Amino acid sequence: MATRRLALNLQRGLRNKQALNSIKPAYRGFATPVSPATKTSSTTLNNGFTIATEHSPWAQTSTVGVWIDAGSRAETDKTNGTAHFLEHLAFKGTSKRTQQQLELEIENMGGHLNAYTSRENTVYYAKSFNSDVPATVDILSDILQNSKLENSAIERERDVILREQEEVDKQLEEVVFDHLHATAFQNQPLGRTILGPRENIESIARDDLEGYIKKNYTADRMVLVGAGGVPHEQLVELAEKYFSKLPTSSAVAAPQKSKPDFVGSEVRIRDDTIPTANIAIAVEGVSWKSPDYFTALVTQAIVGNWDRTMGNAPYLGSKLSTFVYQNQLANSYMSFSTSYSDTGLWGIYLVTDNVTRVDDLVHFALREWSRLSYNVGEAEVERAKAQLKASLLLSLDGTTAVAEDIGRQIITTGRRLNPEEVERVVGAITAKDVQNFARTYLWDRDIAISAVGQIEALLDYNRVRNDMSRYSS
Repeated sequence: MATRRLALNLQRGLRNKQALNSIKPAYRGFATPVSPATKTSSTTLNNGFTIATEHSPWAQTSTVGVWIDAGSRAETDKTNGTAHFLEHLAFKGTSKRTQQQLELEIENMGGHLNAYTSRENTVYYAKSFNSDVPATVDILSDILQNSKLENSAIERERDVILREQEEVDKQLEEVVFDHLHATAFQNQPLGRTILGPRENIESIARDDLEGYIKKNYTADRMVLVGAGGVPHEQLVELAEKYFSKLPTSSAVAAPQKSKPDFVGSEVRIRDDTIPTANIAIAVEGVSWKSPDYFTALVTQAIVGNWDRTMGNAPYLGSKLSTFVYQNQLANSYMSFSTSYSDTGLWGIYLVTDNVTRVDDLVHFALREWSRLSYNVGEAEVERAKAQLKASLLLSLDGTTAVAEDIGRQIITTGRRLNPEEVERVVGAITAKDVQNFARTYLWDRDIAISAVGQIEALLDYNRVRNDMSRYSS
């Protein structure tokens, strides 16, 4: 099953999204059809289990899934990797269905069943025709509450996960960001990887899996999400039937989250057999709940993204992309704003084969951060806002994307901002707001650095850190 190694969509930057040009009508006398505002309905059962839906009466299909407020962050050093291991075992048979029966049932209805694990969430979801929603909810409840977790299946999946880890270790971006979390949140749950270390994958036992389920798969930490043609009332009835007997955290030892400390630090892995220098630099960012969440995204979009394989346009909107292009400093760079329930990472990921000028690339990237504290133009803010709003709309294309948006927001903040509300919030952000964000989160702040590859030219930590309070010359 697919694993979300890093946050998707907005968390990892507005990849290659171009701003939508505003279209001004020549005549304003004609009426313009307006779509009704998006409505998210929510109900909570007596045991704390929540149902949240966005109903589209014209849709012929629906995505239904369960979002769980638990991922690798809910593990210990000893059990790190358990959440992801459980994801693999969920489809290997229950007390009611064998693995073959599960697969056949989904295939016969033409549905799609999947799951993924992140640092803070585990998600199981299915896409099907509206008429098959009752069957998909039955299957989801079965795999969440009745998985057999047979030792033979555990051993088979152990080998699969080890191979998956080997593949992940070959992806430089994944490696750099895992190390970035590890150094920024040292010796803390958020700093661990999702798959876990090899020794854990080799030793995780059935008791570990059952213990994780007992502690984390509780009604008050779950949201059943529906998007598409399924009516809210129908999903509530199905939740009553299949999830009303789930225990709540009060009946078990509920894990407590504590806000992790951000550590100004670095990790460097020099490997001259790699043709590029791959460097991520981050400050402590904002949480999903922060009032600065959308300002962080707009500021990220101002810094922008650039990739020379996408074309050699001399001007690509952001000041940094233009400078990097003109001076041939990088193969690509990507700004990012990754949020969690109580903290985040805001930064930039740089890739270059011009390894003798790594210090220049880092210096001018951080000088751009410093500029944002005292000199932000309205035009670049409007461009960034247009990109962000376009990305938000594009990311909600389809019932699965809408379900993900609902599930993530409900599980992390308790309510969903619909696209219309988000557009209003983003539209109200000003250049002054961006400057205030930069002064609060960027100016003279400690940084975390993760660097892999040909990084000999990367200056020492204190020299790089000094660029966090440098005025543009």
